[in-house]
Amino acid sequence: MTGRSDIKKLLEQVRDGKISSEEAMKKLSDLPFKDLGHTKIDNHRELRTGYPEVIFCEGKTPEQVRNIMEYMSTQKVNILGTRANKEIYQTVHEVLPQALYNELGRTITIKQAEIKPTKTVIAVLTAGTSDMPVAEEAAVTAELFGNRVERFFDVGVAGIHRLYNNLDRIRQARVIIVIAGMEGALPSIVGGLVDKPIIAVPTSIGYGASFNGLAALLGMLTSCASGVSVVNIDNGFGAAYMASMINKL
Repeated sequence: MTGRSDIKKLLEQVRDGKISSEEAMKKLSDLPFKDLGHTKIDNHRELRTGYPEVIFCEGKTPEQVRNIMEYMSTQKVNILGTRANKEIYQTVHEVLPQALYNELGRTITIKQAEIKPTKTVIAVLTAGTSDMPVAEEAAVTAELFGNRVERFFDVGVAGIHRLYNNLDRIRQARVIIVIAGMEGALPSIVGGLVDKPIIAVPTSIGYGASFNGLAALLGMLTSCASGVSVVNIDNGFGAAYMASMINKL
C-alpha cells in the first residue's frame, strides 16, 4: 500500500513546480516496491521501520547488486551493502564511483543523504584482532545509521588489563557491542563492569572445539551477567541495527 504522507508529499512537489505530473505518476508507481525482476526493492522500509533496506550481497551476482544499488541511488537514500567481495564492489564502482568499500568489514556504502551523528556513542569492542571483520561490519552499519561509534579492538580476556585501560571511555557509551570468538567470555566480563546494555556477537574464530562459533554463542547465551543480549554468529550488522535503535530511543 502507498502511504498517505507519500501521496501528499508528491502532490506538494507538483504544486510547487519541483516535479512534473508525469514524474509524480512514475514515483507513485514505485512507492510500494520496485520490481527489478531478480529483486523486489522495498521502498517503504524506511517509512515503516526508520531504516532503509540493506543489501545482503553474499549469494547475489555482482550484476544483481549493481542493479539494486543503481536503482536505490535514484531514491537519494544512503545505501549499505554487507558481505560484499571485491568483485561485487568493482562492478558497483564502475557505475557508482562514489561507492566506498571497507575491505575488512566487506561493506559497500554510498552516502547521499545528510547524516547527523548522535551525541551518544555506541562502543564496539573485540576480544581479538581476528574478530575485527565482524566489528567493522557493525561499526560501518552503525555510522551509516547516524550513530557516533568508538572502536576498542583486541581487549580480550587473555590480557584483561587492556580492557581496564579503556574502561572509563567504554562506560561513557550508551550501548556496547562486544564481539568475541573462542569461548566468548568477553561479554560476561564487560557485563559485570558497566551499567549499559550489551549486545554480544559470537564469531566463528577459534580452534576446533569452538565449532565455528557455536561454543561462543552458547557461552554468551548462558552468561551469568545481566543486561547481555546475543545475536547470531558473525552478525555484526544485526548487532549494529539493534544498538542503533537503542541509542536513538
